[in-house]
Amino acid sequence: MTGPGLRIAVLVPCYNEEAAVATVVSDFRKALPTAQIFVYDNNSRDRTIEVARAADAIVRSERRQGKGHVVRRMFADIDADVYVLVDGDATYDAPSAPHMVDKLINERLDMVVGFRVDQSVAAYRPGHRTGNWMLTSFLSVVFGQAFKDILSGYRVFSRRFVKSFPVLSDGFEIETELSVHALELALPVMEVETPYYARPEGSFSKLNTWRDGFRILGTILKLYRSEKPLRFFTLIGVFLMLVSIGLAIPIIITFLEEGIVPRLPTAVLSMGLMIVAVLSVSSGLVLDTVTRGRREMKLLAYLSQPSIGKD
Repeated sequence: MTGPGLRIAVLVPCYNEEAAVATVVSDFRKALPTAQIFVYDNNSRDRTIEVARAADAIVRSERRQGKGHVVRRMFADIDADVYVLVDGDATYDAPSAPHMVDKLINERLDMVVGFRVDQSVAAYRPGHRTGNWMLTSFLSVVFGQAFKDILSGYRVFSRRFVKSFPVLSDGFEIETELSVHALELALPVMEVETPYYARPEGSFSKLNTWRDGFRILGTILKLYRSEKPLRFFTLIGVFLMLVSIGLAIPIIITFLEEGIVPRLPTAVLSMGLMIVAVLSVSSGLVLDTVTRGRREMKLLAYLSQPSIGKD
């Protein structure tokens, strides 16, 4: 059971969710009676704010469009011991929240992810399922196996996770960034299976399978470049070196056999590619040192927050 005196905040980012937000607030109030429920509206054009206030939620607004902006604002504004992040579309299972919070506290974790188990065909579209699998697999290859559902919007965090997490993304890439932060700092995390339901009638998804999928893939590549610069730039350097050597071999053979260099532009191109390859590897070495310093600063910020685990 969740401990007495523990400050729990339920964070609900919303955009045009008047059909579902009241259900979300009501269900989480029953599941976590002592929690404060915050609904952050993101420029909704419907009655989301009015419905959330009528449901007795604490309603605030974020003008910059995008889920990443909303999460950044929530993490900065709200002070709690445990944070429950959930979408305002009533697709996630509120009764699972106490179990996820207990796991976080009793096992001294910093993030518990709700691994979605769909309860109907309409809950999880095939395109989204395939995209999630591809992105999860790619993230596992790049950063190490840790998650089965990196795009889940249902997560429970410790205070030390929230207050050490620098939110950089502005849209639905935020879930990917949260996962990478945990992997980079080797934080204790867990996935818990939770039911995943179809949206209620009148509620519509804001996701676009291809657009948001490419945005998330781009986020993973950018994070790979910034968090693993030595690997990233070494791969580029090795590729350029191979191209350079491939261009140079025929020229060298011709020079050894005939004593001439008939394709001077190709020779110059080969030399230029080799120089760029060496510069790429050198850049990776320098940036790797910078990244290590940034990671140490994030870890120190993480360690500066008290643990809520039981002794």
